[in-house]
Amino acid sequence: MRSAKKSIPVKKSVSAKTVQPVVPYFNQKALDFLRQLKRNNRREWFEARREIFETELKAPMLALVEKITQGMMDYAPGHVRPAQKSMMRIYRDTRFSADKTPYKTHVAAWWSRVGMEKTSGSGYYFHVSPTELVIAAGVFMPPKDQLLAIRRHLLAHHEEYKRLIETKKLGTKKLPARMKPHDTAALTRPPKGFPADHPAIEWIKGRQWGVMVTLTSDPALAPKLAETIGSYFRLSQPLVDFLNEPLLKGMEKRKKPLFGLY
Repeated sequence: MRSAKKSIPVKKSVSAKTVQPVVPYFNQKALDFLRQLKRNNRREWFEARREIFETELKAPMLALVEKITQGMMDYAPGHVRPAQKSMMRIYRDTRFSADKTPYKTHVAAWWSRVGMEKTSGSGYYFHVSPTELVIAAGVFMPPKDQLLAIRRHLLAHHEEYKRLIETKKLGTKKLPARMKPHDTAALTRPPKGFPADHPAIEWIKGRQWGVMVTLTSDPALAPKLAETIGSYFRLSQPLVDFLNEPLLKGMEKRKKPLFGLY
């Protein structure tokens, strides 16, 4: 008579804690960290809490940027880039600032146009702080050559620009507020070579152009955060493209070969 084989119990492997999927929005702990960072803006304090920053802020931020970028394939493919390239560093550039605190007290992202990553251009931006969600689009303090190109563009196409910044086109009933033109940081006098009596002279005197909306931080805690930001970006896409138009033409001219030779 055959002896019955004893079944050998299989040991269950002890796994680490279940890894929770990273969600593309924030929680109250993330906003509390930024609030505390504002009061304790020191390297020692930050490094002691780096894990909180990495898990509660950086990871969700990268997931959020990735989700927004995926949506951009439909309306702004020229701005699609890896999430790590769009997310801005938490570290402040203190080289030319009297304020030497080392960290920003918000997390931010900027989508520049491909080919303009190092030269500004017109793009899409948002940041989250403990008190607000700011969403913006346009050109922010561009270099001199881009300033001149955009001013000349406004000189010839100011009526189109006026249509693009009309607030009635920059919001929907589903969104909490409409985008509005942001501060132009205008010169006190018309720039050299531009007529003072031109109908668009107040825009031409500007040093930055675009639209923005400032909301409370509540949407940053909502699962539909990417959709909210993406909806504003989509509305501002014609304006972003308008401001990039003269800059792209300038890039094409520089790329033209001399006498047909490369």
